[in-house]
Amino acid sequence: MPDARTVLVAGTASHVGKSTIAAGICRYLADRSVSVAPYKAQNMSTNARATPGGEIGVSQYVQARAARVPPTTDHNPVLLKPRGDGESQLIVDGQAVADLSAGQYYDEHWDDALTAAREAHRRLAAAHDVIVAEGAGSIAEINLHDRDLANVETARFADADVLLVADIERGGVFASLVGTLALLPADLRERVAGAVITKFRGDRSLLAPGVDEFEDRTGVPVLGVVPYDDPGLPEEDSVALPPVGGRAVEGADDGVADADAITVAVPRVPHISNFTDLQPLAATPGVRVAYVPLSASLADADAVVLPGSKNTVDDLLALREAGFDAALSAFDGPIVGLCGGYQMLGERITNADIEGTGDSETVAGLGLLPVETAFSPDKTVERVSRRLDGVGPLAGATGVVEGYEIHMGETEPLDDIDRPFPSSGAATDDVLGTYLHDLFANDEARTAFVKNTLDAAGSDVRVDRGRGRDDPYDRAEALVTDHVDLESLGLR
Repeated sequence: MPDARTVLVAGTASHVGKSTIAAGICRYLADRSVSVAPYKAQNMSTNARATPGGEIGVSQYVQARAARVPPTTDHNPVLLKPRGDGESQLIVDGQAVADLSAGQYYDEHWDDALTAAREAHRRLAAAHDVIVAEGAGSIAEINLHDRDLANVETARFADADVLLVADIERGGVFASLVGTLALLPADLRERVAGAVITKFRGDRSLLAPGVDEFEDRTGVPVLGVVPYDDPGLPEEDSVALPPVGGRAVEGADDGVADADAITVAVPRVPHISNFTDLQPLAATPGVRVAYVPLSASLADADAVVLPGSKNTVDDLLALREAGFDAALSAFDGPIVGLCGGYQMLGERITNADIEGTGDSETVAGLGLLPVETAFSPDKTVERVSRRLDGVGPLAGATGVVEGYEIHMGETEPLDDIDRPFPSSGAATDDVLGTYLHDLFANDEARTAFVKNTLDAAGSDVRVDRGRGRDDPYDRAEALVTDHVDLESLGLR
């Protein structure tokens, strides 16, 4: 029997708000001096963060910060990072194990993953009073109930109470809840302590008859109806990306008229990863981050950021096939490449067959930075703190910045070139590349980039230094405490 109480925040589908609810509960308990830790047995996400022990999914990194505990690999012992062609990189206890298909994972690695998940939970349960576990996707995937690590197995080995979360935004919320309960294994159905409806807009009284009938039919209480709100937490996967051309932060207050806002174009590459790097920019008043198709014109863009990629080679080839390379070469504003985007900006990538799904050993880059990337099977995963020497699109920025690196391959200059960090990155007057994720989460770097983009655009508008958002952890806590009956869940 686990030492700690575990609450499993499970969902009727993906992107229903599980991560936000879990983070809000973590912050609520931490603020009341309860020893709490987040947990997700198995995550599938291209957005990861570095901890001292290796990689974990971004949601558990965020939830650990909400719980005011150092993020560790125990918070997310199994991570699958999709890389294209039906393959994912398997990360166990923070370390890369193999690139494999779903069939290979279940046939060859399932038992090891289950053991790692159980042991991680056991260690957390011995050290904390409450574990807030997050499920994955839908808990009612009947084709996976014999191998559902994040939902079914976690509920059982953690002896967890289940809080079922459903999203009303797409409609059919009561059908989703009733159907999910009907499809649960009997022992899990008995563990459901209540349901929460998220993303509600409008008059709560109009929902009351449906809530009453749902409770009468199922005997499961609705413990909360959470209004539609984005607290600003980093997103877990590309399901949360805005539509092509849409804003990266819905409802963000620009602070200036839309006509005066600068537009940062981000090509929506097929294997985009760690796109949370763009959220601090998107939350800055006066800045619009637009995800654009690879065939898009850059005529309306003031700057371009090439994001991270889980498959740099294939995304580079996709950019070239769509003609984005020509559009980028003709672009005369600031360009920043982050991680995989940095690799793409160079002259070439060697040993490309190690990372790509093709068999070419050398692939020509975009040729905007005089650097060369050589791939190897080794992977860099680390938190970093570096002195910033503002050059290129970051000119004028100084001081120490913090972030993390997660990448395969090393990038070296082919000529003398400015470097934004000592012995790291590369820059010309208009182009900069770096492996540093979370670059724009640092005030100095973000402010300099926005100022230089405004100057390049010839704009007299100046935007605020701040990000224009309240603390996202406190906002998530307020959503939960104001709208969810935690007392009935036994957490008050």
